[in-house]
Amino acid sequence: MSIYLHFRAVAESEIRDDHTWLAAFMSEAWENDDAEYTAGIAHSINKGWDAVNDLYAAADALYTDADEPWNLPIYGGRPVPHSADADPSDPPLMLLEPSGVSQAARFLTTVSFDELWNVVDARFSALGRTKQEHLEHHRNLQEFYGQAASAGHAVVKAVWA
Repeated sequence: MSIYLHFRAVAESEIRDDHTWLAAFMSEAWENDDAEYTAGIAHSINKGWDAVNDLYAAADALYTDADEPWNLPIYGGRPVPHSADADPSDPPLMLLEPSGVSQAARFLTTVSFDELWNVVDARFSALGRTKQEHLEHHRNLQEFYGQAASAGHAVVKAVWA
């Protein structure tokens, strides 16, 4: 079974702060994922997003005086609560506003992947997680958040099973 964390950049003015509407928006985006990936407005991580978050959590050990929150790229944003009439099968959703997207982009471009990996290497290697896999996730997230921040976009996140 595959479970994905799906990211979609979108102009904040185009978003309705309504779970039912956002779930439909994200569903349509998921169905158009090839075109949206090519356009740089969508990204997803299959199953391993929690490990990517754990990688970024290593920033706490490296940058004790940093004011950039490391949790923004994966779990950042506020939950969008289900409305009373929402379909219970709709995915959990989070909304990261443009200021948070900019902070995430800054974090991803300033953090040293190699330094993060040095903190988690032994633990991750024991779990069978590879440096190359995480480097690819990191580079893809750098590109995605960089483009979203440059455009002044928000990022909507959905979990698809």
